Amino acid sequence: MRLIEIGLDAVLVEVEAAHTLQLADAARRAGWACDVVPGAQSVLLDGVRDRPGALAWLSAWQPQDREAGTELVEIAVRYDGPDLAAVATAWGCRPEQVAERHAAILWEAAFAGFAPGFAYLRPAGGELALPEVPRRRSPRPRVEPGSVAVASAWTGIYPTASPGGWQLIGSTDAVLWSLERPAPSLLPPGTRVRFVVR
Repeated sequence: MRLIEIGLDAVLVEVEAAHTLQLADAARRAGWACDVVPGAQSVLLDGVRDRPGALAWLSAWQPQDREAGTELVEIAVRYDGPDLAAVATAWGCRPEQVAERHAAILWEAAFAGFAPGFAYLRPAGGELALPEVPRRRSPRPRVEPGSVAVASAWTGIYPTASPGGWQLIGSTDAVLWSLERPAPSLLPPGTRVRFVVR
């Protein structure tokens, strides 16, 4: 673990990827900051009220077994993406087997980023369940909303139309971000996700 003091009231904690959500949960419960933001291998504590106390607490913090998130969201997917062949090659299977392999994994939202509602999903439990998939050499100038994609060991769903360099394997009608919901994000960090083949 590495602690980096930022400005007057923030601390960035670099931590193993498997421990980010656990540390974020513990920091929220402890009330050290106004905002706690998990990343791929870090947790940002912003608006820290007592930085010496928070630093001492962080230095002593030890990861423990984390209870799995209780929220499970099922997302129906049409596995019709243009990059099925490339992903199949990376996974050592036929294109028609990509859907089965992808949907067999229980995913977990590790952190949010890139665009409102975009959740970086990793296999629940932190274990690498499939071989990594390279990003496209040239990003597409436009990826349609609802596109289900993979890159490296991550899965994500584009919430809005945007450029993108991930490999597209399918599409969904799920609304990832809506200000009309009490919680706008469908997949906040810690949410478990199960993909269902349509």
